[in-house]
Amino acid sequence: MEHKDDEWRQKLTSEQFHVLREHGTERPGSSPLNVEKRGGIFYCAGCGQPLFSSETKFESGTGWPSFFAPLRDAVETTVDRSLFMTRTEVHCAKCGGHLGHVFPDGPRPTGLRYCMNGVALEFKPEG
Repeated sequence: MEHKDDEWRQKLTSEQFHVLREHGTERPGSSPLNVEKRGGIFYCAGCGQPLFSSETKFESGTGWPSFFAPLRDAVETTVDRSLFMTRTEVHCAKCGGHLGHVFPDGPRPTGLRYCMNGVALEFKPEG
């Protein structure tokens, strides 16, 4: 899904644009999705791609919504060497929007922690 920056600016809020298109990060603890406990699906706020099931969400204590696995073929990763460290960036497989990072300190069964910016997600409850 190819859009120019001006098209993304029209579609997204300024905070969504900063995170999804400029690889920004929201303040920890600022997303209402941190406390979302209902069953449902988390979608990309940029393009609507289904990304994570609530069944994989867990409380990481980091201040960002965290998941131990994405939906199949929902996300892609790249190496992020910004901020003087090497991390694995997670982005939407459909529109390329920056979602957050994945770390090897999550719970079973994957051992991974997909630490996502809540502003980059939209939650739709079951039913």
